[in-house]
Parts: sequence; C-alpha cells; structure tokens
Amino acid sequence: MLVSDFDFELPPELIAQQPPAERGASRMLTLSRNSGAWQDSWFEDLPALLQEGDVLVLNDSRVIPARLFGVRPATAGKVEVLLTEQVSDWEWRALVRPARRMTMGQELAFAAPDGEELLHATVAAHGEFGERLLRFKPVEDFFARLEVLGHVPLPPYIRRPDQPLDRERYQTVFARRHGSIAAPTAGLHFTPGILERIRARGVLITHLTLHVGLGTFQPVRVPEVSEIRLHAESYSLPAETALQVNRALSEGRRVVAAGTTTVRTLEHCATIGRMEAHTGTTSIFLSPGYRFQVAGALLTNFHLPQSTLLMLVSAFAGREKTLAAYRHAVQTGYRFFSYGDCMFLT
Repeated sequence: MLVSDFDFELPPELIAQQPPAERGASRMLTLSRNSGAWQDSWFEDLPALLQEGDVLVLNDSRVIPARLFGVRPATAGKVEVLLTEQVSDWEWRALVRPARRMTMGQELAFAAPDGEELLHATVAAHGEFGERLLRFKPVEDFFARLEVLGHVPLPPYIRRPDQPLDRERYQTVFARRHGSIAAPTAGLHFTPGILERIRARGVLITHLTLHVGLGTFQPVRVPEVSEIRLHAESYSLPAETALQVNRALSEGRRVVAAGTTTVRTLEHCATIGRMEAHTGTTSIFLSPGYRFQVAGALLTNFHLPQSTLLMLVSAFAGREKTLAAYRHAVQTGYRFFSYGDCMFLT
C-alpha cells in the first residue's frame, strides 16, 4: 500500500481552530465496519450506543504546558523549546529553536514575567531526529514551575497562539498523569455528566496511560506504508484495567477504546502477550491487514490526510469504508482534528 492511498480533499476551513462552545457539544459520525453504513449524530448520543457490560477504556495522560520561551544567558538570544519526553528526573528530550545555536553545553534560562528565573537547563546531547537532550537544574515542584512558564503545545494546524481557555479545553476532564505534549483528543469530548450517563448504562469505565510524544507532530515522509516507523511512546497499564479487559474478552463483552492512543496501547499489550499490570514503551503501527485482538469499538476524532492515525482507523473499519465516511464528513461540514468532531466505529 502507498501512503497516497490514504489521501482525501480537506478544505482548510474545516480544521477546527477553537473548541466547541461547550465541551461535549460535538457532532459524531457513527460507522459500522461490517456494513460501511454511517449515521450523523451527536457525541451526547454516545451513552445510548454503549451496551451494558461494555468496558470503556480512557487515556488519562495529562498534557503539560510543554512550550517554553527563554534566553541563552551568554548572549541574551531568544530560544523556544518544546519538551517532548521526560527521560529521567531532570532530563528531557526537546525540540529547540534556533537549533543550530543549541550546541553541547549551551545554557538556557527561563524566567517568570517578573524576571525571576524559575528553570535553568543545559544542552547535554543531540538526538537522531534533531532533538536535544536538556538537563535541568533540580528544583522543587518542577511541574508547578512549568505551569507558570509554559504554554499549551497546540498542534501546528491550529494557527493561533495558545489562549487561557486552552489550559482547560486542551485537557480531558479525567487527565491525571503528567507527560503528554498533545491531548488524547477523543477524550476531550467527555464531560462528567456524560461519564455518569455511561456508568448508568452498566458500562465499566477504566483507564490506562499513554504519553503522546514527538511522533504526533511528525509527518509521514516515506512513500510506502510498509516503510513507516513510529517513535516509541511510554505507557502504563494498571492492574484494574488489565483485569477488566481480560474479563470482558473472556466473557465475550465489548472493549471500547476511546482514542487511537488507547487502542494502540491495548493492542500492543495483546501483541506482546502482556495484558497484565506493567509499564513500557510502544511504537506499534496499526494499518490495514492488522487483526484487532482487543478493541471491539473505537471512538476517535477525524485525522490528517495520509496520516498514520487515518491508517489505524482504516485498519479498524476498512480503507474504502473509512474514506467514504470521511468524504461524507467533508461534504456535510464536520470539524476536523484536535478541537473537531468525532467518529464512533462499531
């Protein structure tokens, strides 16, 4: 298969630049992977589409304000940093600008609006994808300081600076564990009220964690699907989630994955035979031909043309059915990408 087999026409005006006025007020396109039939609905209809005994799995990773603006103390030159992955207590992989100035030993300082320096880092190594390894001076409450200094790392297709509203809306209501540089966007639609309605249906809600990393910003640069390689991302599968997923599968009940990050984590664990409590990393790439072992339904947003996430959805529902549904979504004005509308694939 060619990457170009997953292309479609997307008018720029359909790329959502703002979240909906109210969380959960998104449109939802349902798609049957058996028949290919679709139906226009709303996200608030999701509880009625779930079944008693379903296990709904959510990704509880928390987006950090990972974009930092600082200076090189030696020259007062401005720098921009995007933290992409925590390597150890005080070391982070990061994308930096201007990259050519970020040589080994280069020091970076990040100050609060009042001028107080809150974080200080040194370039410790160069990475194979152009990133740098930054070593921060130990401080108390690193993430609290990051909240003061950092900006929400909105995706590049949102062509505006981050706003105070993004602190709330580019974060799921169940986010708990710091580490992502992009939101698990299918989870952005859920509200406490909708989660309660889902529980009232007899659906068990459980969580895992996958921290979205550098790969989410990387376009596909190879012509053939078989050549695609993804960056590894860290995940954690809790004991309770493993227990409930295993029980559901053994009893023939449905596992519903909220988001591509969730489904990738579940399928990775099944592929390596570790549907048990553990932590690890995954670079699993799901494309047409993959046989899903865990997910029986998938909630997901609309994805970029020729993207690995569109290929994942096509693996679940079939390429032709998926692209036909996407064409319908374009024709009827669905909003695309992180702040956009969603699909429910059954």
